[in-house]
Amino acid sequence: MGTGDMAISWITGILNSRYLEDGRYLMASHVVRLLGKQLDSGGPGPISDVNHTWVAPLVRFLLMCEKFHTTDSTQHPGSIALRILSTSPGSAHFDVTILSILTSALLPTHPLQSRAMALKIFHIFGPRWFSRPIEAVSGREIEELLQAVGDPFQLTSDPPLQDGNPANTADYDPMMAVAVLIEFASSNRRQKHLYRSNFTSCEEIVSTEEGRDAFGRSLDLVRDEWLGYIPDPAKITAAVGRLRELQCLNIVEAVIAWAQAAGIGSPQDHETWRSTGP
Repeated sequence: MGTGDMAISWITGILNSRYLEDGRYLMASHVVRLLGKQLDSGGPGPISDVNHTWVAPLVRFLLMCEKFHTTDSTQHPGSIALRILSTSPGSAHFDVTILSILTSALLPTHPLQSRAMALKIFHIFGPRWFSRPIEAVSGREIEELLQAVGDPFQLTSDPPLQDGNPANTADYDPMMAVAVLIEFASSNRRQKHLYRSNFTSCEEIVSTEEGRDAFGRSLDLVRDEWLGYIPDPAKITAAVGRLRELQCLNIVEAVIAWAQAAGIGSPQDHETWRSTGP
């Protein structure tokens, strides 16, 4: 197999070949499974060293998985590809076709049952949902994505909340996905596609001091890794306004408290945020 980069080059070569599509899928699936075994065994190219150039070939492969999905393997190559993408730092190599992949994979009816991984990918690619390539995407497609995201705390098997987090979610943090949803709420163009159901669990969780602290830490983390994340009073005003419309009043208070702690806006802004809206 050599390195992970070599495996990805094999996958790219197979996908670009002249073999029939089902043959390309079978061959690429074999390489993806080998790559998964190599990564699991700690061989060359461990998960922590996933290259951002892997994103586009894996997205292309996942599109084929949607067409040729089978359930004949407990270690499905589509699940392996999603797991690799969920650890990728590859937002710089964002492929707009990942929108349709995520919209499908997020649904509880999806054959791979990989909602937690898909939600983590939604968070990782957060900055790209507001990038120039996405501007050409229709509002209907964005709305379908956010409907599929739903409540980030609700996973495929609807596990019970434990200390504010669902059980059995590995390293997926629902609050990080919520932080991306807050950015949608701050976008005058995209906020209309959000629903109260996107925030149902978070609204309950941030009613406690512990929940508000976890919420604030997530906003801090996303702001640190995503330059420009709701950085100014105007965007806070937009987010607070939309969250009030959705009757997410606990989250409104949590956003205002975070903005105050982060030094965003003036005391007059903070008072305005608290006094406006329903």
